[in-house]
Amino acid sequence: MLSIAEGLLIFIVLGESILGVLGNGFIGLVNCIDCVKNKNFSVIGLILIGLATSRIFLIWIIIIDGFIKLFSPHLYSSGILTEPITYAWIFISHLSILFASSLSIFYLLKIANFSHHIFLWLKYRINRVLPLLMGLMSVSWLFTFPQIVKIIDDFEIGNRNKTWPLTVSKIEYVTNHILLNLGVIFLFTLCLISCLLLIISLWRHNRQMQSSALAVKDSSTKAHVKAMKVLISSLILLILHFVGITLELSCFSVPESKLLFIFGMATTITYPCGHSFLLILGNSKLKRAFLKVLWPLNN
Repeated sequence: MLSIAEGLLIFIVLGESILGVLGNGFIGLVNCIDCVKNKNFSVIGLILIGLATSRIFLIWIIIIDGFIKLFSPHLYSSGILTEPITYAWIFISHLSILFASSLSIFYLLKIANFSHHIFLWLKYRINRVLPLLMGLMSVSWLFTFPQIVKIIDDFEIGNRNKTWPLTVSKIEYVTNHILLNLGVIFLFTLCLISCLLLIISLWRHNRQMQSSALAVKDSSTKAHVKAMKVLISSLILLILHFVGITLELSCFSVPESKLLFIFGMATTITYPCGHSFLLILGNSKLKRAFLKVLWPLNN
């Protein structure tokens, strides 16, 4: 039987998930319609469609995994769902952050101004950013996949006849999840680097503007600030996502705390849900389409 606090948190989780699916579905639909109208699939369109689709699946995985652990833990202890859910979680999580990293790099290459030859080489080959990152992710999977299989096999053998929460060493469990998410850590680092380079580019641009005695904000400054707001906000949400996962993992050392687990689930799901609305507000095309949808509701 759930307490009032646990029931309230589950209600929040369900509300976040519904909003997240609707927001990401809207992003994917608008970009699909735009690609069909223009008869051309742009890089940014493909990135946004991939990001929205992966986020919808990520939300479902978080919900399904969390609810099974809460209400049907025997399905995990029997090993029926451990392997498919773990593989699905890892693949979709990596794919989601892959598209988010591609979006960050796309903003960086489109807006920032650097004279370094590596940056210029990437800027003129911006259409290859997504395939390049997918290639790097594939290489990382070649190295981490055997470790993933080993961790899941050991996990199932050691806990086949136990109920959730599973009795795994806290250090071992956390270490295993770090190994499983090395690709995510790498992509998160790329997002952070993109944000820092945008800040440096904005600082250099403002210094040039001041030296030219131009006090007004030009289009480049506005683009820098707009992109930085989106990237910094997404980084904060991504950090909250990792915090939520950490809270869920901590329940293996504090097995009595269902409240902590549900709070961790609510925090984890904030990123794929909240980031969709950040993208809608930060993208002029998506924002116009969103206002058109809301216009009949206001009349």
